[in-house]
Amino acid sequence: MQKRWQVGIATFILLLSIVFGVGASQMPSETGYAGIGAAFVPTVVTIFLAAVGALLMWQALSGGFRNFTDSVVGLAADNRGGLWVTGGILLMSLLITKAGFVVAATTLFVCVARGFGSKHTLRDAITGAALVFPVFWLFTLVLDVNLPRLFNDWL
Repeated sequence: MQKRWQVGIATFILLLSIVFGVGASQMPSETGYAGIGAAFVPTVVTIFLAAVGALLMWQALSGGFRNFTDSVVGLAADNRGGLWVTGGILLMSLLITKAGFVVAATTLFVCVARGFGSKHTLRDAITGAALVFPVFWLFTLVLDVNLPRLFNDWL
């Protein structure tokens, strides 16, 4: 007999694909300079989620998820790590308009690194900034996309 939680996971993924599909259908369809519209990527994500959800549902209804052992069911989740990552996402959403993209994304990097077990905050901040600055410059100076800034064109 299939396990209810496996059917629940498949149902959740299928419902998520419907939510993405509704959102994608409400986006403007005119194409941009690249020849694709704003709804292209959400539509691709919708199709991917629907395919994964359908495959998971098929597996759940035909004997359970393949290559899945019950020994992993008893493992405990790392709630602190999840809270660090979630807190980092929320912090970034609060900081991005006040402190700019670089500070907000670096803060997110530090929180995610902490969520994955790092205890070296300064090193994580330096690494995060080293990754974020080129992204910021690429978007603002090369692609001419306006990201929130703290001071000037460089930060």
